[in-house]
Amino acid sequence: MIKRSDFPKNFVFGTATAAYQIEGAANEDGKGPSIWDIFSHTPGKIMTGENGDVACDHYHRFKEDVQLMKEIGLDAYRFSISWPRVMPDGKNINQKGVDFYNRLVDELLEHDITPFITLYHWDLPYALYEKGGWLNSDIAMYFRAYATFMFNELGDRVKHWITLNEPWCSSFLGYFTGEHAPGHKNLQEAIVAAHNLLRSHGHAVQSFREEVKDGTIGLTNVVMKVEPGDSRPESFLAASLVDKFVNAWFHDPVVFGKYPEEAVKVYQERGLQVMENDMDIISTPIDFFGVNYYTRTLVVFDTTNPLGFSYVQGDLPKTEMGWEIYPQGLFDMLVTLKERYRLPLYITENGMAGPDKIENGKVKDTYRIEYLEKHFEKALEAINAGVNLKGYFIWSLMDNFEWAYGYSKRFGIIYVDYNTQKRILKDSAYWLKDFLIS
Repeated sequence: MIKRSDFPKNFVFGTATAAYQIEGAANEDGKGPSIWDIFSHTPGKIMTGENGDVACDHYHRFKEDVQLMKEIGLDAYRFSISWPRVMPDGKNINQKGVDFYNRLVDELLEHDITPFITLYHWDLPYALYEKGGWLNSDIAMYFRAYATFMFNELGDRVKHWITLNEPWCSSFLGYFTGEHAPGHKNLQEAIVAAHNLLRSHGHAVQSFREEVKDGTIGLTNVVMKVEPGDSRPESFLAASLVDKFVNAWFHDPVVFGKYPEEAVKVYQERGLQVMENDMDIISTPIDFFGVNYYTRTLVVFDTTNPLGFSYVQGDLPKTEMGWEIYPQGLFDMLVTLKERYRLPLYITENGMAGPDKIENGKVKDTYRIEYLEKHFEKALEAINAGVNLKGYFIWSLMDNFEWAYGYSKRFGIIYVDYNTQKRILKDSAYWLKDFLIS
């Protein structure tokens, strides 16, 4: 069994969360509505009919939560800023919202926990959505102004920043499949949104280089090992194209200043427009890529689908999300990213939803321990293969509002009783505590 001491000396172990999923206080202290506030209150959008109004009440309980992080022994904590909490209309400052993040950062540092901040984890101010949201090219300058403010407000204490979390999800799940806010179902809109997300990322990085003298900044995307679901040559081609859509589309422009050519041929027919200087902005140099890895993706050629492929189920064991457990895919993708982009990497999310239940005051999630052990092993294997992997953030610190699934899926290493807000360390949290001192 591997030990923490097997990893490089300065390797960072942490957990991750997102503002809308845990904070609650949806209508307190001047916070404005986000697209997820509106989406979750729209009948039929959330599987369980629930919303994030209270969530884990982290806004009021953050000191208790930081204390639990300290008890577990975490080196770092990755969290996101709620843009509508600090700027309710997307541009004007709400000082009470800003004060919350100042208190949170100070509390983390007081407990020797390094903050990693994600500027955007899907909760766009609704006021900006009403102006076109990610379909409006002006969004890049709104995001730049927001990012600049946060850099100046917290940059004296926060040294690690992530611009966007999973722009693939923000664009394609939000604007094409409709599973996520704002719930549109238009492929052309998804392509426009994806481009504007990357433009916004580039503008934020430019601002970071101008405003912050000490620190690092990167971009996090969901990374999937894409494989053909059958032996037809067309399915192998489809898998290659999906890899370009999901992975390379959000990595190539940032490093190489251009979209993958095979995907461009498909997307230009569906409204992709790249303006002069866009790629120069998008490719402003970053310090690292964040890797959110959960599973592999199996695809087959399918002419009935607008994109020419369909997803199929594999036969490996699955989590409560129905996602295959495939640790080898983590190793494969880390090596692929290293070889293609030559940038330092962080695993910014990895974890599983399980059938967690309280029994005699405990949560025996041995399946999660096994899951994490196997993925830790593959991360270490990647490091030994020459990957410059600098940290690993488990998703998630605590059970929370799992987007379109409401509170029906539990990813946390800390159990949350949503009726009482009581926190209970699961066996996986105790396992992690032991691992971190080994």
